[in-house]
Amino acid sequence: MSEGVAGTPLRWKRALLKLSGEAFAGGGTNSIDPATVKRIAEEIHSVAALGAELAVVVGGGNIIRGGLASASGIDRTTADHMGMLATVINALALQDALEKLGLQTRTQTGLAMTAVAEPFIRRRAMRHLEKGRIVIFGAGTGNPYFTTDTAAALRAMEVQAQVLLKATNIDGVYDKDPRRHPDAKRFDQISHEDAFRRRLNVMDATAFSLSMESNLPIVVFDMNVPGNIRRVMFGEPVGTVVGDLETD
Repeated sequence: MSEGVAGTPLRWKRALLKLSGEAFAGGGTNSIDPATVKRIAEEIHSVAALGAELAVVVGGGNIIRGGLASASGIDRTTADHMGMLATVINALALQDALEKLGLQTRTQTGLAMTAVAEPFIRRRAMRHLEKGRIVIFGAGTGNPYFTTDTAAALRAMEVQAQVLLKATNIDGVYDKDPRRHPDAKRFDQISHEDAFRRRLNVMDATAFSLSMESNLPIVVFDMNVPGNIRRVMFGEPVGTVVGDLETD
């Protein structure tokens, strides 16, 4: 267990936060809602103030989804590249909001676009984290046919994050869709193996397989509740923990 400022105990020192593109819209009609992005930045700031090292992977679904674009007739590889560019737009919006709060940040992308961001270099990303900078990863893995869930799992392992925090609009993992089934049961904790066996919708199959093989814990929680990122980092019982946690 790590110590934050003033002796505040942290369950995890280094974490990777996965934000969906929809989170940036805040439930509104605009693709990016500035007030929502500011709130997300404030949540991240509260965690960084504890001495945590935080990386972020952002999606782009509020602007365009590669899969949907492909279904409409656009070439799949082209559609996925369009989706990657959308994630960079969100990454830059988050970077701006974080820097207005006084945080040092770096944006790295899986596709080279050096005018606006660094290329992803693993050792450089880890050094940024060690120096207390928030590292934002855009453009997914840089490859078509892979989701930002997969990018989150991959980057988490590459920078040696201790946990993957998946921010959603649902308060955890259920045995069935709670929006359609009032009797759905929420899990406080479940192993990777049980989640896989039950075919629970934690992350996409590739991302989940990577996490399971590396024994990377995933915490699925509701991002819309203020203070939840901070609570998760403290190890409070928020959302669902997928994986076996080491005992202190």
